[in-house]
Amino acid sequence: MKRRPTTAHLHTAEWETPQPFFDRLDNEFHFTLDAAATPANAKCIAYLTPDDNALEQPWTGAVWCNPPYGGLLPPFVRKGYQEAQSGATVVMLILASTDSNYWHDYVMKSKEIRFLKGRITFTNPANEKMKVFPTVVVIFTQGNHRPRISTMEAK
Repeated sequence: MKRRPTTAHLHTAEWETPQPFFDRLDNEFHFTLDAAATPANAKCIAYLTPDDNALEQPWTGAVWCNPPYGGLLPPFVRKGYQEAQSGATVVMLILASTDSNYWHDYVMKSKEIRFLKGRITFTNPANEKMKVFPTVVVIFTQGNHRPRISTMEAK
């Protein structure tokens, strides 16, 4: 019997953002760093892997981050916010957890929140597909904002 995936299944950087979804955002932001990747799924020439410990490295330029979900998600969101305060533009694909502390502490200070119509289909190295969680795109820039709310297609 197959079990329904949980956030524990997305605890690693191995679940890849679909390329067409990433490309739409890359055309807008021209990313220079993928802050949560593996060599097999990196979206930018410069990228940080779990071995690099992205939470301890500087993020500069235009940063893409589809962080590991589960317990690492809140520290990644905090890091994205903090790096934006130092001048980076950080675009994150995260769970739409509007009841969480990180949402209220950081996401609600972002420049923009884009709620997705539909759900992203993630793929892992075993070519397993997962479309389980409602996600949003959060855009952090320098300063505390009252975020603009918009929507975009997940596909």
